Amino acid sequence: MTTKKGTKVLTELLNIQGIKVTQMTQVPSMGIILQVESIHKESHCHRCGTKSNRLHQNHRYLVKDLSWGEKLVFLEINRRQFKCQKCGKPFSEKLDFVNNRRTYTKRLADTIIKSVLSSDINNVAKQGVVTTEEIERMLSDASPELSSKPSGLKKLGIDEIALTKGQGNYCAVLIDLSTSKLITIIKGRKQEEIEPVLNSWGLEVLEQIEEVSIDLWKGYKTLVEKLMPNAQVVADRFHVMVQVNNELDRERKRERREIVDLSNKSKSPQKIAEYKEILDGLNDSKYALLKNEESLKEKQKSQLMSVKKVCPRLAIMHKLKEKFRQIFENRKTNWLRALLRIGIWQHRAKKYFSSTVNTITNWLDEIIAYFDNRTTSGAVEGVNNKLKLIKRSAYGFRNFENYKNRCLLTWHFNC
Repeated sequence: MTTKKGTKVLTELLNIQGIKVTQMTQVPSMGIILQVESIHKESHCHRCGTKSNRLHQNHRYLVKDLSWGEKLVFLEINRRQFKCQKCGKPFSEKLDFVNNRRTYTKRLADTIIKSVLSSDINNVAKQGVVTTEEIERMLSDASPELSSKPSGLKKLGIDEIALTKGQGNYCAVLIDLSTSKLITIIKGRKQEEIEPVLNSWGLEVLEQIEEVSIDLWKGYKTLVEKLMPNAQVVADRFHVMVQVNNELDRERKRERREIVDLSNKSKSPQKIAEYKEILDGLNDSKYALLKNEESLKEKQKSQLMSVKKVCPRLAIMHKLKEKFRQIFENRKTNWLRALLRIGIWQHRAKKYFSSTVNTITNWLDEIIAYFDNRTTSGAVEGVNNKLKLIKRSAYGFRNFENYKNRCLLTWHFNC
């Protein structure tokens, strides 16, 4: 289709501003090849900005574009070189729809990236439009704008996820708690790994941060105190409850081991029967003890009653756990009332939750800070769950940067 009317129709179908189709060729083993060029007769020198229409030479090459149905489409671009009339040096015209040294158009890259976000690199590459190397290059090209410093950041959440479970390979996750959006991911969670990233945001951004929600790790606290002079460190209430639940669960396991040992050593049928009753009460009791009491299902309520009946110590610890949780759940609790109630709870619980009581003492200011604005890292946990899903589906990502770009792009395209 090389008639004037035909090329006009093809230009409209191609729909790239400032570009016209001059010829179309169909290659059975390849697809559709469209010869295209700019509609403008001149271009601006990138050195001095002078407009020039003095053609120096033509430079043609192929790039991939969006497919037409099942047909692959290639654009044979004529990126002309002009001779600058002022500085006398040749320069190539700028074409907005394709980046320099790239074998695909910008709009194809956007489409491929969106496909990767809902699938993975290998599956998208198998469709035959682009290669895995081209996809990784697309992700790399998109990354600079995603790594810019945050704006309007008031509440920051810091947490981590395991890149490789069970191997101590962690990355730090930074979240804007006001918008529940991922800011960045950092390879590693040590202070010396996180600090350069925070410093790159600049003093203006760091000084405007008012609250930082963290888990109970001193390294994060030290970073905030060092770099964010106006920020209040807030201990995430859910991580505080994790401390309580972990100690309760450790006691459950200890009780069970002790009864199993006693049962194995005993030769009295009566004692063995007593131990069996206790073990029956302790079996499958983990979630009945740890889950919020009002959220228990009927079977779990029955299990909770059984374990309380056979193990008075666990019954007391469960009651203390619920009392502590209610301090945070009560919306009328202000910081002063919370301080008093937590102090009373510590006095009653030190016999049963010695480790948690010590942790609360060490982090009391940060725990009480929660009651000012009730800031939590709940949004961080939601983001972390999404990051874990991406990690499990991110087959084809060869290094951390590709995984990071994939994660950042997920929020970029969904904002």
